[in-house]
Amino acid sequence: MNDTMQSGVVSLTVDIAQQRLRVQRDGQTLREFAVSTAANGVGQQNGSGCTPLGRHRIRLKIGAGRPLNSVFVARRATGEIYSPQLAQAEPQRDWILTRILWLTGCEHGFNRGGECDTLRRFIYIHGCPDSEPMGEPRSHGCIRMRNGDVVELFDLVENGTPVLIEAG
Repeated sequence: MNDTMQSGVVSLTVDIAQQRLRVQRDGQTLREFAVSTAANGVGQQNGSGCTPLGRHRIRLKIGAGRPLNSVFVARRATGEIYSPQLAQAEPQRDWILTRILWLTGCEHGFNRGGECDTLRRFIYIHGCPDSEPMGEPRSHGCIRMRNGDVVELFDLVENGTPVLIEAG
């Protein structure tokens, strides 16, 4: 883990309005990244295509050691490496690349359980093609990041790291 992060509890805040993810410790912002959240806005409902609000935590880190642009389907590396040629051959794919931080909700009845369950909705913080714009909502519900940024973030957090997603 990065020396700056070793002492104190690290937490993440995703600010939907600003399209930013902040890494914090003891109320201090240590690092900030541009992200892209859902084109459909915010919401917890299954099938909504929205980014869920509220308190979450990282349930599972997936992709350690994989090369940049590794392609994942159903949380498994396919062995493919994303390229413009692959994108052109499969234009309908929602590309999940490089690393996955799978989120679980912490608020029963809001983002955990029933039809509003972040984990069962497969909401991740993940890499996407670097050609995709950051700073504007364009995802299908997840929180997208640049590939280099998601690798850096992956190395700063652990399973169980708190994640607050707020409207701004």
